[in-house]
Amino acid sequence: MQKIKEHLVEGKEVECKLSGGSMQPIIPSGSKVRIVPIRREDVQVDDIVFCRVKGSYKLHKVFSIDDKRGFKIGNNHGHINGWTKSIYGKFVGIVKDEK
Repeated sequence: MQKIKEHLVEGKEVECKLSGGSMQPIIPSGSKVRIVPIRREDVQVDDIVFCRVKGSYKLHKVFSIDDKRGFKIGNNHGHINGWTKSIYGKFVGIVKDEK
């Protein structure tokens, strides 16, 4: 996950496979996703972002924005992980494997 952050900070798009059910059904577990760099001022409520919350990297939703606290982050099932100011990228889609 650190490598994903590094690429996004460098301004590079990232395609990676992530597992876990916290963002289902929007992002099924095991999906290959595309994440693009984003500036903090461009983040909006309901964006799915790659961020760091309480020491862990997450691909989660933005529930609210506060000028002082940053961004309230949680999963697609309503669990709130907490506040962060560390957002590196935005989910823009699931990558379909070409066969």
